[in-house]
Amino acid sequence: MTPGHVALTFDDGPTPAHTLALLDALRSCGARATLFNIGRNARDEPGLVLAQRAAGMWLGNHSWSHPHLTALPEQEAEDELRRTARVLRRITGAAPRLFRPPYGDTNPAVRALARRLGLTEVLWDVDTRDWAGAGPDDIVAAAEALQDGQILLMHDGYAATLEAVPRIVAALRARGLQPGMISPATGRATAPRGPHRVR
Repeated sequence: MTPGHVALTFDDGPTPAHTLALLDALRSCGARATLFNIGRNARDEPGLVLAQRAAGMWLGNHSWSHPHLTALPEQEAEDELRRTARVLRRITGAAPRLFRPPYGDTNPAVRALARRLGLTEVLWDVDTRDWAGAGPDDIVAAAEALQDGQILLMHDGYAATLEAVPRIVAALRARGLQPGMISPATGRATAPRGPHRVR
């Protein structure tokens, strides 16, 4: 058994239909996750953003409107990230340090922009393909490939994902892997820092 930490990540929230259920699923197994929020969703659902923070989750920047950033002029791409940072700072008191480009669509210009804004770009090692209609069994099976330090891609918005979460966490722990945070320094999963527990 190889002990270590992996990062559970969920894109595209907060969503009125699923975010609270996702938080309940994570709390039920004592797990924390990184939630990459879309800025306009956060603006429309500030109470859900506060619920994410209160539950002990880490928040990341997933752009304002979920575009292909590589297809935008530099100023528009910058506005996508700055607007999201501003709204998350206004709601929570802190701007995120992690950034995930929508669709994983990045290039040297996007990475340089993120660095200039003080953001660490975070992609993933394992894609559960919940966005493509994967069922709970397939999502759980995909997570079995995770190794120490790696990152799992899921989404806020699918019932199959909610069903899979407790099973994923149980299977990880059976292999000596714990849900952890993503280090802004390395962009990899690591042990959580600080006293915050899942509530």
